Amino acid sequence: MRRSLVFLLVVLLGSAASAQSPGTVPPPVTDSSAGSYRLGPRDLITVKVFEVPELDVETRVSEKGTVNLPLIGDVPAEGLTADEFGARLEQLLEARYVNRASVAIEVREFRSRPIVVMGAVKSPGNLAFPGRWTLLEALAAAGGLAGDHGDYVNILRRAGNGLTDQIAIRVDDLLVRGDPRANIPIYANDLINVPAPSEVTIFCLGEVVSPGAQKFRSTERITVLSAISRAGGLSQRASKQISIKRRKGESLQQELEIDYRKILSGKEPDMTLKDGDVLVVKESLF
Repeated sequence: MRRSLVFLLVVLLGSAASAQSPGTVPPPVTDSSAGSYRLGPRDLITVKVFEVPELDVETRVSEKGTVNLPLIGDVPAEGLTADEFGARLEQLLEARYVNRASVAIEVREFRSRPIVVMGAVKSPGNLAFPGRWTLLEALAAAGGLAGDHGDYVNILRRAGNGLTDQIAIRVDDLLVRGDPRANIPIYANDLINVPAPSEVTIFCLGEVVSPGAQKFRSTERITVLSAISRAGGLSQRASKQISIKRRKGESLQQELEIDYRKILSGKEPDMTLKDGDVLVVKESLF
């Protein structure tokens, strides 16, 4: 088991060797629809008839939605839950062969309800669901994460009320910290999306060597010092005062004044910047 987990981590990490910033892991998620899964063509099921092992069988639901069983023949299964199909078999057996039948149905492969893995993985597409998978196993089955991936893995899941839930898992919680709460169970029909990092634009204007728009990836830590460095540093005429203009709403702007020297000396924190922020380095009067 330990070797399997190590293998999964190696496959998934790929070229993502750098750690991400800390995040919050959501509480464990339970799937309210797991027991209400309805059988469909190509699903692999096991049928166990207690005290009559001769009738035990592992078989697939046919393309017509039926299951062929010893003594009984073809029995419609499509659209039924495992419990409902088991109850139907009990009725058929009691009507023909046994006084009291007890049947257990287990779905081994959810072929009719595959999961989808898309986005920044090496082999995106539909995956035949084996019945029991964790998020790590599903991502490994899709070839692992591609090098150009974002901070989160998003899981879209149909809830019992027909609505769709979205679960967001931080990549570093799953792969770097190995938090078991992040390695949630995956169920049939889940859609797993690994978004690529988006582009963040910071405008550095005024007394910098190369004023203009500076491009960053959303996975980078973008600060005042990193933005000024990307713009070539301060010019010889730069003062210690920097003005940061930030959009607040559609039209209003929030303006902040910071002291560049105090950031360098550690007296003030290196402020984190947001997409669209404008840094204006003022000219020294002397």
